[in-house]
Amino acid sequence: MSGVSACTVENAVAAAKRRLEDAGVNDALLDARMLIGEAIGFSLTDFVLKAGRLVGADEAERIAAMIERRASGEPVHRILGHREFYGLDFLLSRETLEPRPDTEILVDTLLEHLRRMTSRKGNTRLIDLGTGTGAICLTLLKECPAASGIGSDISADALATASKNAVRLGVADRFEAVRSDWFENISGGFDIIVSNPPYIRSDVVTKLDREVRYHDPLAALDGGQDGLAPYRLIAADAGRFLVENGVVGVEIGFDQRLDVSAIFTSHGFTLLEAVKDYGGNDRVLTFRR
Repeated sequence: MSGVSACTVENAVAAAKRRLEDAGVNDALLDARMLIGEAIGFSLTDFVLKAGRLVGADEAERIAAMIERRASGEPVHRILGHREFYGLDFLLSRETLEPRPDTEILVDTLLEHLRRMTSRKGNTRLIDLGTGTGAICLTLLKECPAASGIGSDISADALATASKNAVRLGVADRFEAVRSDWFENISGGFDIIVSNPPYIRSDVVTKLDREVRYHDPLAALDGGQDGLAPYRLIAADAGRFLVENGVVGVEIGFDQRLDVSAIFTSHGFTLLEAVKDYGGNDRVLTFRR
């Protein structure tokens, strides 16, 4: 990236793309454009319409630093500090997972229940266990203005980030961040209990892709020896907090449908839905007492 200050955006993109390709980065062109766009305030369309725009010296330094971080294996959105989810922009931080597209299926599934309940009751209350960025809870609140919700997490960093995202999305008056180990510090009843818990087996976590292993918080990935520990904790207590006709919705790993269903069934729940992700794998389960 040396000499970037004397070149155009087009040339800067080409140099960044080469650097990322040399480092073995997939989608090098897209990543280069995303990072350079962040540094100079370009949309993807601007790269076509304003390709001849000169890059300033300060911009070149920032671009070079970001490209080197990406070349070292740091994910693009970690470098950007934010990521889009359900058409909304969420800040990230050290102890939050990046919200990913498959989790939008969990939101879609529960949004139907939430709207139906709100139509019947006039207002609804939900809790997102292990909220991270707040993506699930805040998206549901954004889509359903009559709902209020709690985002709980054991991480103070995650709760601070979720609270910032609530302000950015204009739902802070209907959102409460609570530091809690699952239901430990929770009170009251909820129409919706939702969670995308850690569900990867402990022995698999150490074998994950470097971008996940070194940059996502391990506490948000590791689901214990069999990957099912969080589901046992949720199922054991959810009945005490779920109002009549309430719904529990969880994201699961691709091979966990039968095991997670059995866990909830053993605690008096009935499976309502099993929803597949974009790749055709089981991804979301909903339950009712």
